[in-house]
Amino acid sequence: MLRSYEGLRFLSDKQMVIFDIGSAYTKFGYAGEPTPRGIIRTEIKCPETRELRRIYDYKDTEDLYQLLVEFLHAIFFRHVVISPKDARIVILESLLAPTQFRNTLVKVLFRHFEIGSLMLLPTHLATVSTLGINSALVLDVGYKEATLIPIYEGEPVLKAWQALPLGGQVVHERLMKFLRKIYPNVNITEKHVEDIKVRTCFVTTMERSSKLGTAHAPEPPPAVKYPGIKSINIPGEVREKAFEVLWERDNDNLSIPTMILDAIVQSPIDIRRTLAENILLIGGTTMAKGFASRLKSELLTLVKSNLYSEKLKIRTFMFHTAPSKPNYTAWLGGAIYGTVDLPLRCLTKENYLKLDRVPDWVSLIDNQRDESSVCET
Repeated sequence: MLRSYEGLRFLSDKQMVIFDIGSAYTKFGYAGEPTPRGIIRTEIKCPETRELRRIYDYKDTEDLYQLLVEFLHAIFFRHVVISPKDARIVILESLLAPTQFRNTLVKVLFRHFEIGSLMLLPTHLATVSTLGINSALVLDVGYKEATLIPIYEGEPVLKAWQALPLGGQVVHERLMKFLRKIYPNVNITEKHVEDIKVRTCFVTTMERSSKLGTAHAPEPPPAVKYPGIKSINIPGEVREKAFEVLWERDNDNLSIPTMILDAIVQSPIDIRRTLAENILLIGGTTMAKGFASRLKSELLTLVKSNLYSEKLKIRTFMFHTAPSKPNYTAWLGGAIYGTVDLPLRCLTKENYLKLDRVPDWVSLIDNQRDESSVCET
């Protein structure tokens, strides 16, 4: 997805750079543009061991600091092609992201690259801006996990948040297990598995899924040939079963469909219908063929079951289609926010060096009431 950079030097000095650093892929580009300039893997070659490492697979804070320095250096000087000094940056972050990662990332940007200002923008909140609405139930199914936070009138309903370790990684593990059993002598890597998943696999219907593994199992879809290191055939049964792990309930009876219903139940009763009729799916895993259709079927079936029939009276679920691909919808939301001057949302280099920490919206220190603004009676 890399584009040519002709004319890049003529961009305004105040142009904001938008980063969405995901577990598997990082999206980067400029504010006001409809698509990111590029999408690259969130990994870098370690300068000490010369091994290719994922940024999120860090050992400790010092190790994370070095990985981020190398990774961001490659982005700034090899991909975005700008000088980070005094640049304005927007970082899309999940509200459930580890504080250690957040603080280390900000430290690298301000102390090592000396950027001018930084805006930390919640992923789920930024995504809603792409639709031009204020309320939505945002489900992000990425590589490592699925996270869900309802947004109502521009405010995250945090008491209803949901998260499960269901994403592209568990699909890859399931697919790898199938393929190694069929082709034990073929060297199949993680990149091959991802390519096989995208090219050949799909989410089957709920009716067919209920019959898989039974005596009345339907005839599997045809096998397809995958041209890799060695040409191999992907059986139809494997193609159909790869994504089933996302719909299987765990020991607590939880799955991706139950995340949506539980979030609606835990939200105030007067906003439940609004959330159910404004569901937005983001993240690369939701791009699988048949994902949205299967999710809707699961919701309509679950809501009539004994688990939710008494708790929830809503029987209608509606999905939005974002004006972009689901894997970079969050980035697009950041690009929209980046076009607006929001000085109160930005952390400047001077303030960070003075405080030596990242202001936290849940901290009383950073949210003290301004006594001068209180009217005396």
